[in-house]
Amino acid sequence: MVLSKTERKIIEDSIRDIKDFPKPGIVFKDITTLLNNKEAYGVLMNHLYQRYKEYNLDYIAGIDARGFIFGAALAQMLGLGFVPIRKKGKLPYTTISEKYSLEYGVDEVEVHIDAFSEIPNARVLIIDDLIATGGTANAAATLVKQTGAECVEACFIIGLGFLDGIKNLEEKTDVYSLIEMD
Repeated sequence: MVLSKTERKIIEDSIRDIKDFPKPGIVFKDITTLLNNKEAYGVLMNHLYQRYKEYNLDYIAGIDARGFIFGAALAQMLGLGFVPIRKKGKLPYTTISEKYSLEYGVDEVEVHIDAFSEIPNARVLIIDDLIATGGTANAAATLVKQTGAECVEACFIIGLGFLDGIKNLEEKTDVYSLIEMD
């Protein structure tokens, strides 16, 4: 399922650009304006529901923290469980973790070791707001696989096409980005 031109415009127009955040030269894509726009958020979530209702998913895994917003809502709409993939040190039970490179260092995400254990070979959709270089998303896909589950697809509201994040992630899983921005 593809967004119509009208749906795409509604969503694109609801995303605010913040120049020089978090540092000079970066244009931050602010989704808070999408979240507080009931029409845009409704169009987005309806589109995601329509896209994924026939995927036979078992879980939605949201990447810390904005992926939680879309992932938990979509999981509820689809009648699925939601699993948070968090930054290191934020989960209370036994975890597995994966490090990834940033343009300014290294970070790490983790998931509960038994996050998908109720369903053998669970089919998982990873979701987040944006993919840039793809480090976090690649780490999340690796974690899903390490738990014995299958990452069916990684979904992003925004894909920054001028970076190689989508291309790199496609080596591990299918990738769907609603809106490509340069």
